[in-house]
Amino acid sequence: MATLDDARPGAAPWLLSGPALLLFVGLLLVPLVLTLMLSFRVFSDTAGVTSAYTFSNYWEVVSDPYYGTIFLRTAGLAFAVTLLSIVLGVPETIVLARMKKPWQSLCLLIVLGPLLISVVVRTLGWQILLGNNGVLNNVLQALHITDEPIRLVFTMTGVIIALTHVLVPFMVMSVWATMQKLDPQVEWAGRSLGGSPFAVFRRVVLPQIMPGVLSGSIIVFALSASAFATPALIGGRRLKVVATAAYDEFLGTLNWPLGASIAVLLLIANVAIVMGCSRLAERRFRHIFD
Repeated sequence: MATLDDARPGAAPWLLSGPALLLFVGLLLVPLVLTLMLSFRVFSDTAGVTSAYTFSNYWEVVSDPYYGTIFLRTAGLAFAVTLLSIVLGVPETIVLARMKKPWQSLCLLIVLGPLLISVVVRTLGWQILLGNNGVLNNVLQALHITDEPIRLVFTMTGVIIALTHVLVPFMVMSVWATMQKLDPQVEWAGRSLGGSPFAVFRRVVLPQIMPGVLSGSIIVFALSASAFATPALIGGRRLKVVATAAYDEFLGTLNWPLGASIAVLLLIANVAIVMGCSRLAERRFRHIFD
């Protein structure tokens, strides 16, 4: 019976990673390839999806201002959620890292606890909170802050609030993993040399946690740009994003090739923006802190 020792030295990593690679190919690459092939098919109102191929689906998405608006709205939503996740998640993680046990573990469990609940359930909870007759509007009117309900459901503001709540834990986990590698004595050394708390944070702490912030930003941006449940429930049918637009083409008009082309363009735009912003941010922060 052959063993890893009998194989060539360079073959051992491939043999060990083979099952994971097969699973990756079967569950991710194959569906993506099939979706890409479907996006080039011709759709007919009478015959449905035909065997002919065309580029007209991509041209329709690129040339139509309707889809251009949807893509710009999705990009703005993703950037807003990412920025809010950084503003809320990074200070929250720093505070958690400086807490003493067992309060640290308890508060971390509270922060990450929403990940144990379905995103649909959390989004429905935000509908109850943000509705015209919801808890938030009732409190504001009871305190005489507003005379009439503030419209938050079926608006971009409501979608941003709900998505930020859903995705902040991912930012916290990314920054938390980076902060566990920090040596607190480096920060204390900066304070002992006369540095102010802000200067020590900017020159010592921030450069070290920046990889966690960048990785968390990539995760949050990618998830918010491709989010479906929260924009569909909070934004409604009028406030469309790319994911809901593709869903409507697949199950509404049954134009599967057009829906597949929208999904492929979303994937391409998402990967391009994430990689571009990541490289730009890394160069800029390296220039600043060096």
